[in-house]
Amino acid sequence: MKRKQEEMDEIGIHHKYEEMNVIGSGAYGTVYKGRNKSTNTFVALKRVRITLKEEGIPSNTMREIALLKHLSNYGHPNVIQILDICHGRRIDRELNMYIVFEHMEEDLASYLEKFKETGLDKNRKREISRDILNGVDFLHSQRIVHRDLKPQNLLVTKTGTIKLADFGLAKTYDCDMILTAVVVTLWYRAPEVLLGLKYATPVDIWSVGCIIAELYILKPLFCGSAEVQQLKEIFKVLGTPERDDWPEEKVSFQFSSFGNNKTINLREVVSSLCEEGFDLITKMLAFNPLKRITASDALHHPYFLNQ
Repeated sequence: MKRKQEEMDEIGIHHKYEEMNVIGSGAYGTVYKGRNKSTNTFVALKRVRITLKEEGIPSNTMREIALLKHLSNYGHPNVIQILDICHGRRIDRELNMYIVFEHMEEDLASYLEKFKETGLDKNRKREISRDILNGVDFLHSQRIVHRDLKPQNLLVTKTGTIKLADFGLAKTYDCDMILTAVVVTLWYRAPEVLLGLKYATPVDIWSVGCIIAELYILKPLFCGSAEVQQLKEIFKVLGTPERDDWPEEKVSFQFSSFGNNKTINLREVVSSLCEEGFDLITKMLAFNPLKRITASDALHHPYFLNQ
């Protein structure tokens, strides 16, 4: 009887969708290119394995599912659309769950590879930056921190629009909430996360600042191999922060690890950046998260107004 139920669960997803080839995988699941059998259109199927508790699906997973459904109601042009959520096969204490997204052939990382020789047009850089910030501003207005922004999680439509994707790490927050788990791919990780401090929406702004710089230099801005090394890479470009910007509990850590850091000016690293762009990125890459520009304010920055 149990096996029969498992087969019926798996038939449910495969009755509607056909798995084709793997297009991505990570700690939070495997993503397949798929086909909607009834409409004959391509979709992306993210298969996530959920460890069940005594009461069934864990409450945090239920919250994340509710979050995904909530976002899909808005149809925001710069956020990937969730089309369906289906249960798959249950094996012992594990359940396969499929999140069905609209499918796109390319992410920003692969898109930028095509411009390694020629570089991006300056207006295209602004368009991409604006799209990313529009998506981030929407998430933050919904009290959601993405927490894993990087070129691989930004998808490019056939018309060139950028959409934020992969909300496997996204969390809702409130004024009293402290998010302390170590997340975000290392190269795009904000200093407060590297230092193990509490954080909120400014972590996404730091990541966007790194990505906008990458549009100009076509390689990651900071390439550390571990947390301390990543901080050293950041300070090598931006300089060691002033003492007042360091959290009190980490001041001693500053002098022992980074006191004699040699600095390369950000202008030298991103030499093709215009004055407005330099000002915007500098405000995004403020060491102190309280001094970092918001997504909403960034969209009204002269960088986007002075074309």
